[in-house]
Amino acid sequence: MHTIYIALGSNLGEKEQNLIRAIKQIEKRIGQVIAQSAFIYTSPWGYESKNRFINAAIACTTQLSPEDLLLQTQLIEKKMGRTYYHKSGYEDRIIDLDILLYDDIEFNSKSLQIPHPLMCKRLFVLEPLVQIAADVVHPTQNKTILELFNEMNL
Repeated sequence: MHTIYIALGSNLGEKEQNLIRAIKQIEKRIGQVIAQSAFIYTSPWGYESKNRFINAAIACTTQLSPEDLLLQTQLIEKKMGRTYYHKSGYEDRIIDLDILLYDDIEFNSKSLQIPHPLMCKRLFVLEPLVQIAADVVHPTQNKTILELFNEMNL
């Protein structure tokens, strides 16, 4: 059994309900949710929009491989109505699921990087993640999530 951390975000429609629906789908398709952060409200990152985000983080146990995990998160996004228009990847979205950590491994393929390559630069990821994984050590930074969060808040 593997422990994974996923970031969730939504800035379209019924945002809180979108996160709740996504978490239910994760429990159905990926594994048991063992920890969940509070929902936080944030501004868009990497692009301009009038729509604020709701973000959260969850910890799950899963038997899925990293590749299968990615397929399931993308299936959940698609099933919930996520569309992809911009090549930059930054746009309003009904749901966004990002795989942050998978045990303490580093994984790199054409379609997936674990740990998530931008997680240490995004306060909207670290703020909810620190609520559920403060003592977890980032595999490539060799710092805890709390240390990374504190560095962002300087």
